[in-house]
Amino acid sequence: MRVITPKKYRDETWDFRKANTKEYTHRFHPYPAMMIPQIARRLLKEFGEGARLLFDPYCGTGTSLVEANLKGIDAVGTDINPLARLIAKVKTTVIPLDVLDSYLKDFNNFVFSVRLGKIRPDPTIPKFKNIDYWFKRETQYWLAVLKDYIDGIEDRDVRDFFKVAFSETVREVSLTRGSEFKLYRKSEKQIERFNPDVLRIMSEKLLRNREGMAEYIRAKRNDAKSEIYGFNTVHNIPEDILPPESVDIVITSPPYGDSRTTVAYGQFSRLSNQWLGFEEANEVDRRSMGGLRRRGIRYFDFKPLDEVIRRIADMDEGRAYDVVSFYDDYERSINNVSRAVRRGGVVAYVVGNRRVKGIEIPNDEITREFFERNGFIHLKTIVREIPNKRMPRRNSPTNVAGRTDLTMLYEYIVILKANGR
Repeated sequence: MRVITPKKYRDETWDFRKANTKEYTHRFHPYPAMMIPQIARRLLKEFGEGARLLFDPYCGTGTSLVEANLKGIDAVGTDINPLARLIAKVKTTVIPLDVLDSYLKDFNNFVFSVRLGKIRPDPTIPKFKNIDYWFKRETQYWLAVLKDYIDGIEDRDVRDFFKVAFSETVREVSLTRGSEFKLYRKSEKQIERFNPDVLRIMSEKLLRNREGMAEYIRAKRNDAKSEIYGFNTVHNIPEDILPPESVDIVITSPPYGDSRTTVAYGQFSRLSNQWLGFEEANEVDRRSMGGLRRRGIRYFDFKPLDEVIRRIADMDEGRAYDVVSFYDDYERSINNVSRAVRRGGVVAYVVGNRRVKGIEIPNDEITREFFERNGFIHLKTIVREIPNKRMPRRNSPTNVAGRTDLTMLYEYIVILKANGR
C-alpha cells in the first residue's frame, strides 16, 4: 500500500485482478465503464452494516443494486438511459426457474420449427434512420422475427428477460466494430464475410443469462428489492421516491465527463434502443451531465478545478465550455444526492481522473470538495488500477487523426460520511 496523503492511498487489494466479475446476473449484457461487483460488495461489507436502503444516482446496469439485494438491502437506482434501466431491472428481478424454463422451452421449440420450415414468420421490420447501414437485410429479418416473438410473451418479467438477451444480440449481429463503444462500421471486407446466425446467438445469450439467474436465486435468499427510475439527479430527486435523509448508503460510479467526449453511453446503446422502440434513444448523450453545452466560463471557487478550466480555456475555449458544463451539472447532482442521505450515512463515488487537452482533471478531489460543501466528512480515497473495467484506454482529445492521449488507468474510490446536518 502506497500512501499519497494520510487519507488518500494506493491499495492493490482493491484491484481485484483475478476476480470473476461475471457472477450471478452481473454476466448479463456488456456496458461501458461498468463498476465491477467486487468494489460494491467490499464497500457494503465495510460501510453498509445496518443499512436498509442503498441509492445509486447513476445506476447504469445495476451493479450496486444487485450487490445490495444480495445482502438483504433494498435499493433505488436511476439512470437516463432506457437500455441501462431495462438491464438493471432484469438483473435484480427474481424469475422462478420453473417459469423461466417453460418460456425458454417454448422459444427453443419455436426456433426448431423455424429452422425446419414448419413456421414461416412474416415480421414487420422497423423503420429507423440508417437501419440498412448498420444491419444486413437478412439480419434485419431475423431480428424482426425475434422482436415479434418477444412482444408476444405475456409475462412482463420474462419478456424483459428476453429483451436483454435480444439487445445484446442486436449489437453482436450489427455491422459495428465489436471492440468500439462508439458506432464505427466494419470494413467492407469484414462486412462481406459477416453472416451471423441471429437465432443461435440469441439462444446462447438466453442460456447464459438463465444460468446467471439461477446463481442469483441461490445466493439471494431474502426478499430485498430494487426500484429503478429514470429521473435525472441534476434536476431533482423526487421526494415521494426518496425523501430527504432517507438513504443509508450511496455506492455509484458517475460519468467522468460529458458522454460526447468520454464514454459514449448513448452511441453504445442506440441500436438496441431503436430496435426496442425506446423513443428517447437518441437523447441519452444530450440529456447526460454536460450534454447541453453552456457558453461562457464559470469558476467554482475550488483551485484545482479552476486552474484546469483556465489552462484549457487558454488552448481551446470551446472545450473549456464542455468542462464547465459538466461540472456545473455534477455539482447540482451532488447537492441533490447529499440531501437524500441521512445523518451518518455514507457515500462512495468511484471516479476516474480524465484528461482534456492533455490536462488531467482531478475528479476525486472535485467530488470530495462538492460533498464537503454539503456537510460531509472525507473518510478516505482509495486509488485502484483498472485492470478489467470495460472502457477505452486511449482517446483522441484533439480530434486529429493518429494523435491520442491516455485516458483513465486508475480510478479513485472517494468515501465520505454525512456529518449530522
